[in-house]
Amino acid sequence: MSDQSVSLLQIDGLTKLFGGLRAVSDFSAGLPEGALHGLIGPNGAGKTTVFNMITGIYVPTEGDIRFDGTSLVGMEPHLITRTGVARTFQNIRLFQDMSVLDNVRVAYHMHAGYNLADAILHLGRFRRQERLQSDRAQEFLAVFNLTNRRDELARNLPYGEQRRLEIARALATKPRLLLLDEPAAGMNPVETDNLMELIHFIRGQFKLTILLIEHQMRVVMGICEWITVMDFGQVIARGTPKEIQSNQRVIEAYLGKRRVRGL
Repeated sequence: MSDQSVSLLQIDGLTKLFGGLRAVSDFSAGLPEGALHGLIGPNGAGKTTVFNMITGIYVPTEGDIRFDGTSLVGMEPHLITRTGVARTFQNIRLFQDMSVLDNVRVAYHMHAGYNLADAILHLGRFRRQERLQSDRAQEFLAVFNLTNRRDELARNLPYGEQRRLEIARALATKPRLLLLDEPAAGMNPVETDNLMELIHFIRGQFKLTILLIEHQMRVVMGICEWITVMDFGQVIARGTPKEIQSNQRVIEAYLGKRRVRGL
């Protein structure tokens, strides 16, 4: 899983310091194209910090992140998105006072085929591109069963549908790599089951590579093919779901040594 020659995303020796705090230490991982890879660990393990470095929110203190052979280190977040990397957040970040349709349409503007003058003057190219963006956004809403919600404000959607909308908006940026940060957070069991099916579907439909942070072990063990486990900023285990479930160090990280050893 770490052979750079076959990895779409290759991370080597990633370290992030915040003052004297070492949030991530010497993190390495490789994701081949088409992978569905889980990143798990107790709260504060450094998982979201890794996501923030991949997407340019944080600049690594040390190490390199290469996407399809190109280093992302030091690149602005919007440029990383243009290369084909998209993400969702643990706390939903929709445009709450925009319609469902416009939340998806806005993601298309990074690929808009018109310039400022076209937009100001409402020239033909601008009008054609705007129609195209609306049509494509509605296609995404259909995929995510949100067509009947298109004109509603995003803040009025039920929680599970807000999650689906956030994923739809991320996919509208045309990514090859999708980072999902706790997509099942706050979901009930039925919503969680639907989410698991959705993740499998979008990987195949959109030919995605997916890196997933999730605390619900039912989700991680149910859909991920390979799992990396972090604790205190370091990788403590890698393997298949079956291997991770029986890994003593992982069990101790989640439950504590005293409980595991029956003391």
